[in-house]
Amino acid sequence: MITVTLYSRPECHLCEQAKEDLAALQEKIPHRLVEINIENDPDLHKKYLAEIPVVEAGPYRLKAPFTRQALEMTLGAAADRVSHLERIGDDSYQSAVKRGQTITPSDRVYFWLSKHYMVVVNLLLALYLGLPFLAPALMKAGAEGPAQALYKVYSPLCHQFGFRSFFLFGGQLVYPRAAAEVDGLQTWGEATGLNEQDIEAARAYTGNSDIGFKVALCERDVAIYASMLLFGLVFAASGNRLRGLHWALWILIGIAPIGLDGFSQLFSQLGLPAVNAILPYRESTPLLRVLTGSLFGFATAWFGFPPMEESMRETRQFLVKKFAIVGQGD
Repeated sequence: MITVTLYSRPECHLCEQAKEDLAALQEKIPHRLVEINIENDPDLHKKYLAEIPVVEAGPYRLKAPFTRQALEMTLGAAADRVSHLERIGDDSYQSAVKRGQTITPSDRVYFWLSKHYMVVVNLLLALYLGLPFLAPALMKAGAEGPAQALYKVYSPLCHQFGFRSFFLFGGQLVYPRAAAEVDGLQTWGEATGLNEQDIEAARAYTGNSDIGFKVALCERDVAIYASMLLFGLVFAASGNRLRGLHWALWILIGIAPIGLDGFSQLFSQLGLPAVNAILPYRESTPLLRVLTGSLFGFATAWFGFPPMEESMRETRQFLVKKFAIVGQGD
């Protein structure tokens, strides 16, 4: 026996007619009817409001308006397909039937995640962004052991160069290299007494009570994840309904500025005369690092989160249907 799913809503004349037609076809094409009220689910309401009634039987779907003859042909095709698959003993079909008859703990977990994934994503972003700021707070409190553990955990994820990082509880928020030419700030060499070209010393340096203590993520990474979190919060507040950013705008707004700033800095510092003849040695400023990082993070989240919502919406709709089918079969 096939299962027929009818998407409908109250006070729908065409829906009532579809149910009458299905009842009339019950003897000729036996089926189990599962009716889903689209008013109970925002996603289904948005998807089917202009199309109901919608009838699904196996891989076949009918949208209003349709005749009893079209309905009979659709159910007949679905019944023939099931009979054929059962005759040939298709293992994948039998496995799919078995999965479709049982609600597993994984189904419930996936359904919960499909509804609350942005809460999870935003919490993970907040945690990933917040822990690096805990490191200088722990250093300030004298808990050097836990602070160093945080620096070590984040060290594979970020270069942690002191001259490209934020410092808390000190005289300045940042200590750029002299080559960045930022007026009004002590340079990295002036503040620390370290050679500005010694990148290993800059990586290992965590600060002191005068200079302050280093955040465990660099300025650009802080800006990237902070802006991703900001968009995540905006997206969640919108009900996950913002449209995704076009890929061309993502490249223009997100990729191009950070690539231009980062790669021009990198290549200019390789010490290759041919390169330096075209691209003089340069060091990006904290402002540019934060600006390009913010554009990249916000644009990337804008590009990525809406398609994630589309995938999660499909998962929700599939599981709503499965729960209804299995529930009515109990």
